[in-house]
Amino acid sequence: MTITTPITSEVLARAKWAFSTRRVQRKDAVRLSEALGDAISGDLVLGRVERIGSHKKIQLAEGRGSELYIGDLVVLACGDRYAPDQFEGLAELDPAGADMLAGGGVLGRMRQSHARMSAPTRVVPLGLLTHASGKVINLASYALKETKKSTGIMVIGVVGASMNSGKTTAVARLAHGLSRAGHEVAAIKATGTGAFGDFNAFVDTGAAYVADFTDAGMVSTYRQPLARIEAGLTTLLADAERQGCEVAVVELADGVFQKETADLLKNPKIRDGFAGVIFAAPDALAAAGGCAALRGMGVEPAVLTGMVSCSPLGAREAENATGVRVVTRDALSDPAQANALLARLVDGAAAQAAPLGIAEVGVAA
Repeated sequence: MTITTPITSEVLARAKWAFSTRRVQRKDAVRLSEALGDAISGDLVLGRVERIGSHKKIQLAEGRGSELYIGDLVVLACGDRYAPDQFEGLAELDPAGADMLAGGGVLGRMRQSHARMSAPTRVVPLGLLTHASGKVINLASYALKETKKSTGIMVIGVVGASMNSGKTTAVARLAHGLSRAGHEVAAIKATGTGAFGDFNAFVDTGAAYVADFTDAGMVSTYRQPLARIEAGLTTLLADAERQGCEVAVVELADGVFQKETADLLKNPKIRDGFAGVIFAAPDALAAAGGCAALRGMGVEPAVLTGMVSCSPLGAREAENATGVRVVTRDALSDPAQANALLARLVDGAAAQAAPLGIAEVGVAA
């Protein structure tokens, strides 16, 4: 039998609750379970910071960063992480100490890391937070109500060559441009690891609706079943439509070779639901390789953007190599040019085949 012990509201009030826990009703946490070995992705963990490592701050549920100190109490979610530039980690908890895999509040076991990363911040798990019944609190219990209903909202997908290729900036800029053009826009992150950086960037655009996979009950989509991720995206799109949005700009995290992203793009139900896909690349070679990979999945990129758009020479190389126009970030933010891109996607296959003038989308020149 799992042993649980009472925990006071005063103790929990002192703890730093991570962004990943932002939907949780804190009053529900009244007991602590020692069954750390049974933890699954999304379970809430109360821990004590033992050593400060690569993550020196925690992203709070309130939306700001907080400096971490040895001895701090923190509430994080057990979870996996996929980040080639940082850590790969698994949703496993060792009572002797676990690894803070992301500043947004993901705790687990670091499996491997990028060479430039220092050791992860170390947290001693004190127990899993539970309801009065002894049931472990999981983010899934606070997710938006799941819907399997297909939506009529127009969806623009944004994918990239890798982390830091410009995906989030592309989503933010396009959401901003379309919002300025008078559209009710949803900015959604469908996959990734719980963190407030991208979420806050989307909020700043003026988008009418902002959400990510944590709103669908997942601290991370890495190693989650495709059906669950697909259901989460469907739920977020339906919620956005209920709140009056007509178009959604949706980011899929990491690169097109990342398993969950690749599986989504290969899934006709998801792929065919995109009115168009924007590809963000750091340079021309990545643009060429990424476009080839997408075409192999049955996806024809509508336009290219990302870091490659910052260089006129790089943009020209990318266009020559792929036959796809490069759109600057400023162009995506411009309401007239964002509207032109939207109209092109709305027109569908006929417009896709038509030449796209430089003045229409503000390509790098």
